[in-house]
Amino acid sequence: MKVASAFSFEGRRKMEKEFKDVSIPASLYKKIEEKIKDSEITSVSSYVAKVLRESLSKEEGMQEALTKEDEEKVKKRLKALGYID
Repeated sequence: MKVASAFSFEGRRKMEKEFKDVSIPASLYKKIEEKIKDSEITSVSSYVAKVLRESLSKEEGMQEALTKEDEEKVKKRLKALGYID
């Protein structure tokens, strides 16, 4: 399956020219087909790319949520409360 780098329903995104193949189980592919039926998403590839972008975006946001200093403060507080050693 070809995974699109942009979506036809998001005109503001610039289409990338390079694509890579990604394999998913046929049963998952069928579930996605059912989910996107009658939606603005035009293909399973577009849906998969959208979900992956959202997941990566959330992950990046979570990584940036705490600075090293904040992380150390949290660890000290958890130790003081007895939650970690």
